[in-house]
Amino acid sequence: MSLENTLSVAVFCGLFGLAILIVLWPGERQGARLLEKWGVRDPNPDQVAVAVRYLRRRRFWYPWLFVGLPLIPQLSGGFDSLVVVVLLGGLIAEAVAQRPSPQVRREAVLAPRRVLDFAPLWAIIVAGVAEIAAATRLIIVQQWPLLGVTVAAAVAAWIIVLLAVRRPATGDAQVDLALRTRSARVALGLGTATAAMVGWHTGHEMSFPTFIASVVSIAAFLAIVGPPPKKTKKQRTTTATAR
Repeated sequence: MSLENTLSVAVFCGLFGLAILIVLWPGERQGARLLEKWGVRDPNPDQVAVAVRYLRRRRFWYPWLFVGLPLIPQLSGGFDSLVVVVLLGGLIAEAVAQRPSPQVRREAVLAPRRVLDFAPLWAIIVAGVAEIAAATRLIIVQQWPLLGVTVAAAVAAWIIVLLAVRRPATGDAQVDLALRTRSARVALGLGTATAAMVGWHTGHEMSFPTFIASVVSIAAFLAIVGPPPKKTKKQRTTTATAR
C-alpha cells in the first residue's frame, strides 16, 4: 500500500473511531449500568462518577488507536481490529491509572491483592490454553506476522491484568473491586478473542478441527468477559453475617 493510500485509510479509520467515541462516550447512565452489571447494587452518585471516569479513560483513546490500524496489515479491518483497539485502550488506561488522582476518594485495603481476587482460576487457565494453542498452530503453519499479533495481544492482556491488580484504589472498596474485576476479566477475554480470530483464521481453507477450535475459543471469550454470578439474597445475608 502506498503512503497516500495508507494516510487515506488512517484518516478514515480515525473518523470511524471518532464516531464510535461520540456514540459510546459514557455518562451517568452508562456508569450506573456498568456498576450494577458487575455487582454494585443501587450505586450512589459518587460511585457512578468513579465508573464514568473509568470508562472515559478507556474510550478516549479509540480515535487515536484507530488511526494506527493501517500500520497492522495483518488485521482484516473487521471485528479483530475493534478487539485490538479496545485491548490497547484498556492497556493505556490501566497505565495512566497507576498514578492516583488526588480528586478521587480512595479506601485503603490492608490485605495484599492477588490476580485470583479479580480473575477466577478457570478464566486464567482457559485464556492461557487458548492463546498457547493459537500460537502453536501459527508456528506450525509458519504465519509469523499473525503470530506476532497474537503474542502481542496476549502480552498486552496479561499486562492489563497485572496493572489492574497493582494500581491504586479507586473509590470505595465495592466499586474498586468491581472495576478491577472487570478490567482483569475483559482483558483476558480480549486476549482469547484475538487468539480465536487471528490464530485460527490464516487464509487457508478451514478444517473441521480448526473450526471447532475457533468456536470453542469464541465461547471461552464470552464466558470470561461476563461478570461473576450475582449473589442471591440468602448469600448476601450470609456474607453480611460473617462480617
